[in-house]
Amino acid sequence: MDNDHDPAAQGGSAQARARRADRALPGSAFAYDPGEPAALPILARGAPQSPPTDSSGVTIERLRHEEDLARAGDLYLLAPVGYCLLAFDTTVLKVNLVGATMLGVARANPGLHHFRAFVVPAFLPDFDGFFARALNSHTGETCRVRLRTQNDGRVDVTLHGSADGSGQACRLIVERAEGRLAALERSEERLRRIVHSAGEGIWEIDAAAHTTFVNPRMAHILGYSIEDMLARPLISFMDDEGIAMLEHCIAEHTPGLPAPREYRFIGKDGRVVWTSMSTSPILDADGARLGALALVTDITEQKQSTELIWHQANHDTLTGLPNRHMFMDRLRHETRKADRGADFLALLFVDLDHFKEVNDRLGHARGDLVLVEASRRIANCVRSSDTLARQGGDEFTVILSGLDHIGSVERIAHAMIAALALPFELGGEKAFVSASIGIALYPPDARDIDQLVERADRAMYAARNAGGHQFSYFTPGLQHAAQARQSIADDLRAAIALRQFEIVYQPIVSLQTGAVHKAEALLRWRHPTRGLLEPAEFIPFAESNGLIVEIGDWVFREVAQQVQRWQHSIDPSFQVSVNKSPVQFRRDADLYLSWLDYLNELGLPAHSIVIEITEGVLFEGATQVIERLRQFRAMGLQVALDDFGTGYSSLSHLKRFDIDYVKIDHSFVATLENDVGDLALCEAIIVMAHKLGLKVVAEGVETKVQRALLVDAGCDFAQGYVFARPMPAEEFEAMAVAGIPRLPH
Repeated sequence: MDNDHDPAAQGGSAQARARRADRALPGSAFAYDPGEPAALPILARGAPQSPPTDSSGVTIERLRHEEDLARAGDLYLLAPVGYCLLAFDTTVLKVNLVGATMLGVARANPGLHHFRAFVVPAFLPDFDGFFARALNSHTGETCRVRLRTQNDGRVDVTLHGSADGSGQACRLIVERAEGRLAALERSEERLRRIVHSAGEGIWEIDAAAHTTFVNPRMAHILGYSIEDMLARPLISFMDDEGIAMLEHCIAEHTPGLPAPREYRFIGKDGRVVWTSMSTSPILDADGARLGALALVTDITEQKQSTELIWHQANHDTLTGLPNRHMFMDRLRHETRKADRGADFLALLFVDLDHFKEVNDRLGHARGDLVLVEASRRIANCVRSSDTLARQGGDEFTVILSGLDHIGSVERIAHAMIAALALPFELGGEKAFVSASIGIALYPPDARDIDQLVERADRAMYAARNAGGHQFSYFTPGLQHAAQARQSIADDLRAAIALRQFEIVYQPIVSLQTGAVHKAEALLRWRHPTRGLLEPAEFIPFAESNGLIVEIGDWVFREVAQQVQRWQHSIDPSFQVSVNKSPVQFRRDADLYLSWLDYLNELGLPAHSIVIEITEGVLFEGATQVIERLRQFRAMGLQVALDDFGTGYSSLSHLKRFDIDYVKIDHSFVATLENDVGDLALCEAIIVMAHKLGLKVVAEGVETKVQRALLVDAGCDFAQGYVFARPMPAEEFEAMAVAGIPRLPH
């Protein structure tokens, strides 16, 4: 920038350009271009000074000197910048058209004005110093000032001044701030501001990858001061992982536009900083690399958010283990590896026995603690190369890869069973679970991952059905049993359409009067080839495939019709209890309103139907259960709690729920005669239930002694073989009308 006004840099070339410009004056080719400052140097220096010569050359040099002066005079008149010749007291001796217009003076009589009078007072100190130097300078001086024109305008200018050679005057070029030099200076200042305030980091390194420049944002990204970063190698801000990433990117570099790449740095405080960097080489005139310039964006938060989203999508929230989605990806990867090699893999399905009881007894919060601790214990039994995932609930899966011997699988399975059998300490309480583990091998047991998962699951169910606390391999026998279960599930769909279901009724007897005013409806399936099936033989399949909702709706409507008939033939207040499985209770929410409509259509009071639910239902989403029971109460339906005493609930919990009846499980009734403890427990249940306004029904009463003990304890109702077995509706009606023979106490 400064060389544009340096005589040493311009030399005779400026004079040559001036002469070329002079030859171009008759036309319009000469036009001042800020990018081609041809006229400025010669105007600033004036006409070339004649070198000393001997007397024989005086005439020739003088003629040349006068010729150059004339040409210079012509040039200054046409120059696109202001030109003035000032006396030592700043009197304007000469001014060109641009200068006269800029100042608002007449060219014909410029001596009436002092240039200093046009300078705004605030800039006078700068101008005075500049002018004093310019009077004695042959190389030129520069100054930025603001001028006041005669029409009271203001204009910012850059002054370029130099002595005219006489020591009594100064040549002055007046260039508006929009001029080439001012524009360049303004551009540089703008660039400095942009770089300084840029929201992105700017990092410059030399050919040795040492830092030569960083802007404030770049220093802030890494937590350093600018001074701390200068001269330091780029890799000094990276750890080994970051350096490896840098080397990889360098190896993959392809020519063309700079593409952003991710780099990992370490901040001054030791934190990991992820950046996106676009780099461009800095080359010299010959194309040699001098260094590089990088535009750097801090993407740490974005990276962390992306990683968090990925982690949440692929990991279980509670345990932090891979979830089913990631498990399937890992399993797909490991089976492909097994296909390529001679090794095999084992897939283990791990189910926690008795976890539901722990969860019901101690609550979901402590149940979650058991799951977390169980995942930790299982993880300690497997290798770092294996995959442990949580499928959901209390089920885990383990992929054991790269195996060459089945013994490795058994050792790990035994270790898991032993680890999970140890007590779980839960803030002063202990919980106990065990493990049922199913094992399937790939490729021996399956052709693909779907079949492998299915067979490991079947093996797990086989271990659980055998009593738990053990592992089971998939075998052809398990396959046959699974096929049989699938056949039952298929037959169930046809059973609804073909009306193969039957309902039998067991009387519920008043222990005070011996009268039969209630019954329990029990479902049977008359299978075309397997005969009459009990609910335990088909209800689990109906629950697993969703048919339980349709079956339950059919049972409710059939029972409602039967109750309507019996209220005419037996007793106007006759009630029938209908069992609802936990799955049915959760799923068929929309059916309740249709049930109410159906009861209204029959003209049957809603309290004619008692809905029986199991103890465990109350604690599987208690809020939802409370709301569902509230709906039952609003409809007028009554509710009985079945199998009471087999879980971990207590009568005090029942205050939270809308319950009408408590049914003591037959396992307690069976030991009343021989177990004083069970008798005391039954008596306590009866007393507390009555205090809560609940009626008590004893199930499974099979002897006269049991009946007598229950009567003495104050039990309200009972059912069991001592009274009658379940029977078809026609038989039940005849028995109820005739009356059950009273049994002696």
